Amino acid sequence: MTAQGPDDLPFQHYSLKHRVVAWISQNLLDSVTYTVNHGLLKGMRRRGGLAWLPEFVVRDETPEISFWKNQNLKDLVIYDIGAFHGLLTMFFARRAKQVISYEPNTANRARLNENLRLNRISNVSVRTVGLGSKSETVTMFVSPLMPGGASVTPHMIEGLQHSKGRVLSEQISVRTLDDDIREMSLPAPDFVKVDVEGQELAVLLGARQTLVTNHPQLFLEMHGETLNLKRKAVAEIVSCLKEFGYSDIRHVESGSAISPENSSVAAQGHLYCV
Repeated sequence: MTAQGPDDLPFQHYSLKHRVVAWISQNLLDSVTYTVNHGLLKGMRRRGGLAWLPEFVVRDETPEISFWKNQNLKDLVIYDIGAFHGLLTMFFARRAKQVISYEPNTANRARLNENLRLNRISNVSVRTVGLGSKSETVTMFVSPLMPGGASVTPHMIEGLQHSKGRVLSEQISVRTLDDDIREMSLPAPDFVKVDVEGQELAVLLGARQTLVTNHPQLFLEMHGETLNLKRKAVAEIVSCLKEFGYSDIRHVESGSAISPENSSVAAQGHLYCV
């Protein structure tokens, strides 16, 4: 299908700066263990990445980081869905009662477990499955340049395959959150963070019983290969949240109250639901 306008054009995933930084991080610093100098994990140990740089160099105080700094997470049960290398998982673990982290990508999960061991964190349970609207086996694709962008979503995969650089794949198992909580006897969540590269709606649909029964706080990152796909995704997510009984939905970056009528305001960024 031919693009009709700029909002139908795919995003440029990897700028030259991103590729240079990724290459340096992966080829020169990936095996380095250090103490984080800034951000949410300041003072914690970590393997890989550039968080060893001084705070005045990085200047990473984004609306998302400000949001987490101001959240009271004390004694909560937090679900980190799409945990990547465990950067938020570790932040949660310092404050929460218990953290359940989902990371189906093998390489990312290995680094997540390594970071937990480095900090002797014992209140985190790591699940090896992905979450969605039904139980199935799917193929996950990821670019080594952006390991946090591993996805099973068709339009996200297409974007990865048309970008520069290698794309790797692996088979992963997907379950619903409702089934996983019931079958693994997991605790009910107080707070759920979801960042799953385009599968956010599927995760919500597979968590219907959990969300309707417990109404945990929700934090969701919006994804889409084009701006119009992002608008479509956030509209579907907001409609789903309203159906599940969430009436207070906010766009983290602007602070705007979000409804089905103005959901496009939150096409980029994050949603927070009380």
